[in-house]
Amino acid sequence: MTIPTDPSYLFFLGNPSGGSLRYLTVKKAASAPKCGDCKIALPGIPALRPRQYAQISKRQKTVQRAYGGSRCAKCVRDRIVRSFLVEEAKIVKKVLKSQTQGKK
Repeated sequence: MTIPTDPSYLFFLGNPSGGSLRYLTVKKAASAPKCGDCKIALPGIPALRPRQYAQISKRQKTVQRAYGGSRCAKCVRDRIVRSFLVEEAKIVKKVLKSQTQGKK
């Protein structure tokens, strides 16, 4: 019988305490949570397997900021600036419209 080449079946020859060689299982690598906009790994949040995320506190899963565990700081800053500029553009448009109506 051949051993499946599935990530959950990987082994390596290790030397645990006791002096004899044993086959030890390799744990699957954890992927870090990514920013939803730019897809970089979120700084400040550990890369863990799903079961380990369930065992850590909420404080360790997020960053204390708007969009904390979802977006990186640069993308949050870009969103804030973009929304501010959109609001400014609306105000300018409204002022220009009222000025043109005042001239007529």
